[in-house]
Formats: sequence, C-alpha cells, structure tokens
Amino acid sequence: MNRHMIPLIVFAALLLLFWVGLGLNPKIIPSPLIGKEAPKFELPELHDPQKIVNNEMLKGQVTLFNVFASWCVSCRAEHHHLLKLQRQGFHLVGLNYKDEKQDALMYLRQLGGDPYAMIAFDYKGNVGIEWGVYGTPETFVLDKKGIVRYKHTGPLYREVIENELIPLIRELEQES
Repeated sequence: MNRHMIPLIVFAALLLLFWVGLGLNPKIIPSPLIGKEAPKFELPELHDPQKIVNNEMLKGQVTLFNVFASWCVSCRAEHHHLLKLQRQGFHLVGLNYKDEKQDALMYLRQLGGDPYAMIAFDYKGNVGIEWGVYGTPETFVLDKKGIVRYKHTGPLYREVIENELIPLIRELEQES
C-alpha cells in the first residue's frame, strides 16, 4: 500500500465514525442491565428504616423502579406523572439516591404525596452505581421475574409514558 494512502484511509474512517455518531440519540443511554436480573441490593426503607427493601421485592409483578432525589430539579418535573401512574394502579418502587432522609420526606410532602409502594434509601449511592445510574431521574421497567426490560434516562413525560412505558407494561403483564 502506498504510504500516501494511509492518511486518506484514516480520514475516511474518522469521517465514517463522525457520521454514525451524528445519527445517535444522545438521550438514549444504553444499559448493560437490559435482559438481566436486577442487581442484588438490600437497603433500609425511607419511611421505616427497620424495614428492608431488596431486589426480591421487585419480583411478582411488573415494576417501575424510579431513581429520584430531593435535590433533583427534573425529578420534581416528573413527580406528578408518577402520582398519576400510581393512581392508575401501576406498581412503583423508588430508589432515593444520595439524599438526606428528611429532605426526601419533605420533597414527597411538598409535591403532593408518595407514589411509591416502597422506597429504598440509598444514602451513599452504592446501589445506584450497581444499577448504572448516571444521574436522576432514571426509570427502569422490570418484568414479573425481576428482569430489567427497559431504561429511561431523564424525567418521564406524557409522550414517553403513553408511547413507551404503558404499552411495554401491558405487554409484560400478559407474560406468564
């Protein structure tokens, strides 16, 4: 091969990489957990630290596992959607991530209530790291066996809920 061709080949390869990169959606952050069992964890429950929340409690029904924090502005924006999902009968479990207990409890009171069946209190953020959390909010959908089937990074909004979450949940509910 001609040594003058090497820069041309390198340039063409870089151009191809940039072209592919431009087609990617920066809001979609793939999760290595998709198709795998939820990471094992055991944390105190936010409201009652004598109770323990663990990954086994995410089995038996389709679950929305929502990572939130009181300091998260985007979490505040999605909270009313979570309350609506809870009123519609969806099973939500929260992971309060790197937060102060009193701040988290006040956050729930200020925003109109607690949409979660239970909330794992992850003060140090170690469980969030195991789940591959980049930031808050993040929402995972788990099937009845506790397998992660979907991840949404960022706040939930009506279009995502109606076009992605609810159809997936309905489909997973039909599985045995």
